[in-house]
Amino acid sequence: MVSLLTVIAVGFLLGMRHATDPDHVIAVSTIVSRQGSIRHAGLIGVLWGLGHTITIVFVGAGIILFNLAIQPRVGLVMELAVGLMLVFLGVLNLTGITQWATNRFTPGASDGDVIHSHTHQHGGHRHTHIHGHRPEIHIHLDPAQSCPRSAMQRIGLYQLLRPLAVGVMHGLAGSAAVALLVLATIHDTRWAITYLLVFGIGTIAGMMIITMIIGAPFAYSGKRFGSFNRVLGVASGLISVAFGLFTMFQIGFVDGLFTTHPHWTPH
Repeated sequence: MVSLLTVIAVGFLLGMRHATDPDHVIAVSTIVSRQGSIRHAGLIGVLWGLGHTITIVFVGAGIILFNLAIQPRVGLVMELAVGLMLVFLGVLNLTGITQWATNRFTPGASDGDVIHSHTHQHGGHRHTHIHGHRPEIHIHLDPAQSCPRSAMQRIGLYQLLRPLAVGVMHGLAGSAAVALLVLATIHDTRWAITYLLVFGIGTIAGMMIITMIIGAPFAYSGKRFGSFNRVLGVASGLISVAFGLFTMFQIGFVDGLFTTHPHWTPH
């Protein structure tokens, strides 16, 4: 029992630590840079962690159960994909495509200029009135809108799928390293799979906290300092492109993916 609790505790803590890897933080920064809500930023972190966990568990379990061997060139290609994705996310941010897609595919985002609220105080009680100035705008108030499901609907399918896909890609690059580490230390298959699951849960928790911390300045500056918020968005895009290019160079030439003798050390 003590050993099992140790596996769970170590897996959860290492999962949270794994969420702080630079490429993970930079990737989610480009996504949450266009968010105006800390709660939405936290949801993005959860979805990223979920996508990461799905890949880690499926690929890692395959390696553990069937003793799959990852060839150096295959491992490097998986890690190169992360560098390409970082460059892609950064370019989307810098060109404004991220903001356009957010407005285009987030329900009600384009109506922000016509739908708004006013707060009044009557008899010591504050009342909020929501309305729009266009005749084609219809507002439906539902007490159930405060539930998580409604919150996810308001964010939109695009906003939900993007961090999930990014998390899956990151999990593909890191799954071999995690699985090989588990194989080297845990010889019981059931415990090894349990470790992967707990590691994934820790990653989800860690990324949720990180995205909320990263999203806080974007949410605050977006409501009060529009120009500074845009500077933060451009900075996140530039960092993503720069780190992605550095990662691609490291993998392609230092680790030898583009040479005849690639050498890959999972990490």
